[in-house]
Amino acid sequence: MDAARPRDPAASDSVPRPVHDDRCPDAGEPGPAYVSGPEPTYIDEPEPAYDRGPEPTYGDRGEPTYERGPEPACERGPEPTYGDHGEPTYGNRPEPAYGDEPEPAYGDRAETAYGESDRDTIIVARRRRESRDEAQRRAERTERARRRRALIVTTLLVVAVDAGLWALDRPAFVALPAAYWLMGFLAVIVDARPYVVADRRASEVILPSICFTFAIALAWGYGPALAVQLVAVTVAGIRLRHTAQRMLHLAVQHAVALGAACLIVSLVSLRIGPGPDWGDALLTVAAASAWIVARYGLSALVARSMADRPERLQRLRRLRRFGVELLATAALLLLGPVVLATAQVGLAFVPLVLLALHAVHRMVRSAGEFERASRLDALTGLPNRRALHAAVLSQPPGRRLALLLLDLDRFRTVNDALGHGVGDRLLAEVARRLAEVVPAHDLVVRLGGDEFAVLATRVDGPAAARRIAEHLAEALNRPFALDGTPLDVTASIGIALQREPGGDSATLLREAEAAMYDAKQRGDQFAIYGPDAPHHTPDRLTLLADLRHTLRADAPDDGIMLFYQPQIAIATGEVVGVEALLRWRHPERGLVGPEELIRVAEPTPVMRLLTGRVLHDVVAQLAEWRDAGRPLRAAVNVSVRDLHAGDIADRVDDLLRRYDISPDLLQLEITESALMADPHRVLSTITRLDRMGIAISLDDFGTGYSSLQHLRRLPLAEVKIDRSFVLGMATDHGDAAIVRSVIDLAEALGLRAVAEGVEDERTWRLLAEAGCHAAQGWFHARPMPADELADWLARYRPLRPTVATPTQ
Repeated sequence: MDAARPRDPAASDSVPRPVHDDRCPDAGEPGPAYVSGPEPTYIDEPEPAYDRGPEPTYGDRGEPTYERGPEPACERGPEPTYGDHGEPTYGNRPEPAYGDEPEPAYGDRAETAYGESDRDTIIVARRRRESRDEAQRRAERTERARRRRALIVTTLLVVAVDAGLWALDRPAFVALPAAYWLMGFLAVIVDARPYVVADRRASEVILPSICFTFAIALAWGYGPALAVQLVAVTVAGIRLRHTAQRMLHLAVQHAVALGAACLIVSLVSLRIGPGPDWGDALLTVAAASAWIVARYGLSALVARSMADRPERLQRLRRLRRFGVELLATAALLLLGPVVLATAQVGLAFVPLVLLALHAVHRMVRSAGEFERASRLDALTGLPNRRALHAAVLSQPPGRRLALLLLDLDRFRTVNDALGHGVGDRLLAEVARRLAEVVPAHDLVVRLGGDEFAVLATRVDGPAAARRIAEHLAEALNRPFALDGTPLDVTASIGIALQREPGGDSATLLREAEAAMYDAKQRGDQFAIYGPDAPHHTPDRLTLLADLRHTLRADAPDDGIMLFYQPQIAIATGEVVGVEALLRWRHPERGLVGPEELIRVAEPTPVMRLLTGRVLHDVVAQLAEWRDAGRPLRAAVNVSVRDLHAGDIADRVDDLLRRYDISPDLLQLEITESALMADPHRVLSTITRLDRMGIAISLDDFGTGYSSLQHLRRLPLAEVKIDRSFVLGMATDHGDAAIVRSVIDLAEALGLRAVAEGVEDERTWRLLAEAGCHAAQGWFHARPMPADELADWLARYRPLRPTVATPTQ
């Protein structure tokens, strides 16, 4: 690819290539691993039902070492329930309390000193397990005692309030009819099975008793309704194992809501009599609306005052669930007048209302099941990307998080060789093994495809995050036995540390993905995202955000342009094709160089958006040239991210079919760095493209480390000699020898050789003497827009070199 020549200011930017060979330095901690201080202590969570394997020993630097044990066989845990903030919790285990026992970390087992016998090791491990079991028993006893205290305090408080209500208006309570006592009894009974919407927050518990208490408020006033409601709330709180504070919160909400409804009733003197009319119906709706506004308005005010970060995402998530909650609450309230009307017909008909309550319960339950299913991956049963977002948002203030993104290496090879069924089973086994080795306070997520993530909630720095990554890699290093065939699986792991508490999951995911691709490009197993890396500077992150916004907006005048540089057959001088080169005219920065664009976009998902845009525009341009009677072949650079995604063949095929373009008019260029990042994975992708009839070119040949074996096996059509060798071949004998060797190698393998960076006539003639097939560079033409290329083609006359006959 050609850089700008000093003689033409209009071409000051270099010709782009959609992949680059930069090597990003590891953003992790240099030097030896830091020895963290003593871990915070807290009561351990219940021990999982599976065997975690032998105990590790600890080295002189505090790093745990893990001995490979037998493959644990464990069943997948129960389906997750949803905790106080909407995050999935597995096994319904209580959150550990701080201050008693050390937390079981990744691979944490009995600490042994060098030279201890196996018997001593076993004794230490047994004592440590016994200590953890005893701590767990103490925690359970403490929890039971806390619940007993909450039950006693709440019951005494409700009895006191009800006794006070009785004492204040005893004649009114004595005069209440049998219908009141029947409705009160049913209200208490139905609250033994309250409705929970998606999670167990107090504000999202729907009490079916409000159907009866709202009817009592309409018929007999606030006092009798409040007395029944307090008892019903206590029953529901005991059933849900709420604390005394949460039961009080729920009771206050319902007391205020009943007060608002009774205020509307008293203002209009509403009483549901034997013959209610349309006015009574409208006033009943107004009272129910006041009830809803009062309860949920109070809940919103309390939540806002107690929230540490009332972010927009949290509010939107609450609004989505509020639709079902509002519908169920309105249905229950408006059943109240029906209950009153039924009681006037006969008390024997009042219990039939329970059927309607059961229907509302099924509706709420179905909504909750749908909400839970939307947060689970169907194949592995793990939480999905949506659950990850919810878990990040729900973390308590002050806690630092780390996200570890795992991408399985060569998984597509397993899919292609053994079939998608085996591939799905392998993903399920990987998910099972990750769930086994990750503590319950952390979250294992399947993001999609062969990508998993672990959200570590108790990480104190890069050293701890590296230990987690090493533990996860060790767990995956044991072979997976499927149908008697052992499959070796490795993963590239990107680590992102939350720099400030309260960050969002999108930033963590983006940074972890950038680190994961850094690891892949360097050939390391894991890497830590570092904001001080060259491609993580604020300036580049801002440019990346602008590029992402531009590509997603897809406006016709967004400044993204394609230039085309002709490729000339040296022997005949004919134009054999063009290479598409990217430009972007930024609204504030001006013309952004293509190499900077690619460096910014390639480590992120934006690269796929950019490649999709370039492919679409190039194929559309090919259709225009064909319709104009001038068909040309165009070459497009693709990145390692596109090749690893695997769907580029489908995207290209869709475009060719949409525009009715012959596959031989499109050529894709890959670099040696993309090839060597994962040769087996790249091979399956470009083999499919080759079978479609699309030519594959190896760009920048000679600058990477590709082996001749890969060069022989890949379905390549041509190799492009890097411009760094071509520019110097006229003056440097070493560069000239390299160029001639590449041309001879291409000739031996039956490939075309294309030279980039042909800037003068002497270089052009030397290439002709060496037998090079095609040339590209400023000697023939600079990169130009499509309309200027049409004019250039009309003026161009083929030029053939005169090869001098060698003399003695």
